[in-house]
Amino acid sequence: MLLCLAVTLAAVCLASLEQYLAGDVWIETLVLAILLGAGVRAVWTPGPRFIPGIAFSARTLLEIAVVLLGASVSAATLSSLGVALVFGIFALVALTIIVGFAIGRLLGLNTRMALLIACGNAICGNSAIAAVAPVIDADGEEVATSIAFTAVLGVVVVLLLPLLGAALSMTDMQYGVLAGLSVYAVPQVLAAAVPFGLTAIQTGTVVKLVRVLMLGPVIMALSLLFRDRTRPAGRPGLHRLLPWFIVGFVLMIGLRSLNLIPQTFLLPIAAASSLLTVISMAALGLQTDIRAVARAGGRAAATVTLSLAALILLGVMLIWLLNL
Repeated sequence: MLLCLAVTLAAVCLASLEQYLAGDVWIETLVLAILLGAGVRAVWTPGPRFIPGIAFSARTLLEIAVVLLGASVSAATLSSLGVALVFGIFALVALTIIVGFAIGRLLGLNTRMALLIACGNAICGNSAIAAVAPVIDADGEEVATSIAFTAVLGVVVVLLLPLLGAALSMTDMQYGVLAGLSVYAVPQVLAAAVPFGLTAIQTGTVVKLVRVLMLGPVIMALSLLFRDRTRPAGRPGLHRLLPWFIVGFVLMIGLRSLNLIPQTFLLPIAAASSLLTVISMAALGLQTDIRAVARAGGRAAATVTLSLAALILLGVMLIWLLNL
């Protein structure tokens, strides 16, 4: 675990240096952590005494981070959008996962990597990939490959989406919805929405948080599909159908909705969730063989690109259907 923390600290320092030199963080700390971890693994393979701590950091700390993520969503967030748009977002996420998975399989990716990329595109990029990975037993190479290409496309979308919004003559609200539907992380939503003003920023942020809410149902569904098939026939164990961290995720949403989480705690909780996710990514990087990532590069890049294009197209169609 100390090794994972050391890689995390190096990633934080690099992100700070990036902020100082470039005025912005173009490569997120989470991505830097997995790259640095993979770099360490490329020149030195951790011995047996390191394996338990790396495994704990890659899985258990990540599950705790998912629980804390629930504090970012409340019932008020959902009600502010209206019933039609909320259900439209849920349907769009589900359809995008199906389309993205189909694209990945058609391009020759294995089931786990196709699901990682599909869920990352549909929900919240790197965080969704990281949360889904332990449920479907994805290995470090699959996670690293999915995150690497998703991170690159995430930056490209932030830069190009305002041009698409302008080309389609979208209103501030319409563009905000599109940004919330297609951009991966909340900070990236803010960056992409800035050219269209405050209304676009506020709308995009709320839509993005509703997408995050889909993480719970998606993981529950995947835990059912990927439950241990070595179990005796009959009803699967409840812990397989409903992982503990999804129960925690839902409980945090409930606490936030009931105003039982003090406002002063929200930022520290969000920061803790982000930090634990970065530590987990450092651990996954330490489990990653860069050569395996390179072998899957072309197909993964094509899957991410086509899935993202499908998401944006479906988002535009949803805006048109709801006459926003």
